[in-house]
Amino acid sequence: QVQLTESGGGLVQAGGSLRLSCAASVRTFDTYAMGWFRQAPGQEREFVAGITGGGGSTYYADSVKGRFTIDRHNFKKTVWLQMDSLRPGDTAVYYCAAGNPQFANVIYKVADRYPYWGQGTQVTVSS
Repeated sequence: QVQLTESGGGLVQAGGSLRLSCAASVRTFDTYAMGWFRQAPGQEREFVAGITGGGGSTYYADSVKGRFTIDRHNFKKTVWLQMDSLRPGDTAVYYCAAGNPQFANVIYKVADRYPYWGQGTQVTVSS
């Protein structure tokens, strides 16, 4: 079983930055590809960024490419999402998710490929 706890959300002005953290309680953290998703009111949950279990590969949604950076530290069992140049359109609840440990080197972009989820953290960007 994997438990994920996000932190770092908040209110920020457009153009500002936030760094989200996701701490995992699992023995073999490096066997889980990790993803960040977000969900705005009335919209479906959408993929933001993903990273493989070893951290060697990352993938970003086009809407955040060049502005957001995903990183992980397997000894600390933590994955981060650095968000820069934030826009009002980035306002959403952000969730971290862990994939199936059989596919540590695959970054899935759909939510149903991630069996483990955190509770979410609110990010609000004001104009």
